[in-house]
Amino acid sequence: MSMVLDDFDYMLPEELIAQTPAEKRDFSRLLVVDRKTGKIEHRHFYDVLEYLNSDDCLVMNNSKVIPARLFGEKQGTGAKIEFLLNKRIEGDLWEVLARPGKRLSPGDVVDFSKGGPKFCAKIEGSGEEGVTRTRFFYEGAFYERLYELGKTPLPPYIKRSPGPEDSSRYQTVYCRTEGSVSAPTAGLHFTEELLSGIKKAFVTLHVGAGTFKPVKCNNIEDHKMHTEEYEITKENAEIINATRKAGGRIISVGTTSARTLESAACTDGKGGFKVDEGTGSTGIFIYPGYVFKMVDSLITNFHLPKSTLLMLVSAFYNRENILKVYGEAVAEKYRFFSYGDAMFLI
Repeated sequence: MSMVLDDFDYMLPEELIAQTPAEKRDFSRLLVVDRKTGKIEHRHFYDVLEYLNSDDCLVMNNSKVIPARLFGEKQGTGAKIEFLLNKRIEGDLWEVLARPGKRLSPGDVVDFSKGGPKFCAKIEGSGEEGVTRTRFFYEGAFYERLYELGKTPLPPYIKRSPGPEDSSRYQTVYCRTEGSVSAPTAGLHFTEELLSGIKKAFVTLHVGAGTFKPVKCNNIEDHKMHTEEYEITKENAEIINATRKAGGRIISVGTTSARTLESAACTDGKGGFKVDEGTGSTGIFIYPGYVFKMVDSLITNFHLPKSTLLMLVSAFYNRENILKVYGEAVAEKYRFFSYGDAMFLI
């Protein structure tokens, strides 16, 4: 029997949607769920080490959020245009979400320079829902100018303008590779101190704006996922595979790490699975019925109703139990979404 979108709905009071980060990263609350027994514990994130064994390995997405929101003017008319950089196609050619997209046609130029050195974009092609192929022209280094002119792309459910604090708090402490327009938020709770004595491996998956794309079809199997680029280096693949071979748990920090691990999974020739090093593009859609190959435990934030991320978490535990856990989190007034609290499914 096919699952429908309403199967993944739950009631969330608006006041539980976190608008700002916790005072300190690891002071977020942590809801711990034992999937075998159903036992739930209410802790704080700084307690997370109590649930780790010495042979476990945390797998974390080290993608770095770029200041991907730009505000400019269309040359010739002065019309106000907003860009959200979605992903780099190659070189200075980007996939961009433009608003209002209807005002732009191939050949149009949008100027973001604000009186400084040139930083412009020329529309090369348009697609659905405001997505455009755009080539940037600029003086200086692209990322230097972007950091000068761009804003942190906070999610649409955060109803405020980004401030100076967001440029650091909407990043993990271990981010390295620039390219995401949304933070891998499960990692926001970790501090350098928490990470200091833990076995860890890193993957890179650049999170696109499609992570917020709503599911519009009633039969969830008809939903088409956006694609995202990922990379696993040889060194990190070896750490992950050695952990598996030694019997340790692979603990995915966030759904982006989980999607990367599952996308890179392949048979090890001995009846099990491993990950291959390399790069790839994934549009993997994980929903109940999916059998996980690499992920043994999952640290994640609380996700939007009817979202593909809630479907992934439901696949990792099960839909009925996840909705019960979410109901308890609402009753206990946990903070939800990107700047909210965390859950550890063990």
